[in-house]
Amino acid sequence: MSEESGQTLVFDSRLESIKNFAWWFYVFHAFSMLFTLGALSFIPVILSYIKRADARGTFVYSHHNWQIASFWIYLACVFVGWMLFITLVGIPFAVILWGCAWLWKAYRLIIGIMALNENKPIGNPTDSGVSP
Repeated sequence: MSEESGQTLVFDSRLESIKNFAWWFYVFHAFSMLFTLGALSFIPVILSYIKRADARGTFVYSHHNWQIASFWIYLACVFVGWMLFITLVGIPFAVILWGCAWLWKAYRLIIGIMALNENKPIGNPTDSGVSP
């Protein structure tokens, strides 16, 4: 349980399971970033797309969205880096872009897993997957 502003967050086995999946997806992303520079991050992204529906209406839903958005933005940066790299003149810019993108994604993974461990939503706090 987590105490925050006088409210108690009660974890049932379903919510705990959903949270554990998101936690492991963060870990898989981190290992992918460390050992393959993010090349294998498509695996936890596919799993996040699958498990996101189960998390609808919980704070964990925002973590799936956070991981998915992080992947697509990182992939776009890698693609732009390759476009710069093939011009030969853009090689230094590509290397800088790739380094910055890697640091940015590492930062997002760290703050994401910290928020998940504190049972807090990440990103847009109103995006819980519940339609108004």
